Amino acid sequence: MAKRKDPLVWGLVLIVLGLVFILENMGLDAWDYVWRFWPVILIVWGASKLIEGLKNRSENSDTPQPPSDRN
Repeated sequence: MAKRKDPLVWGLVLIVLGLVFILENMGLDAWDYVWRFWPVILIVWGASKLIEGLKNRSENSDTPQPPSDRN
């Protein structure tokens, strides 16, 4: 059974959004940086999904498969 990481991801998203709003309230133009670097967010997210998929594939190949009954 695979562990779900959705709550962790949404927690991180909320923390980042909170930080952006705090920086905006302090007079820093945080949205400018977010807007400028949003492709990096997509790249990191995609890389994490790729790594997760590769880990799952290697874990599935390491588990012994039941013998097939071809008689």
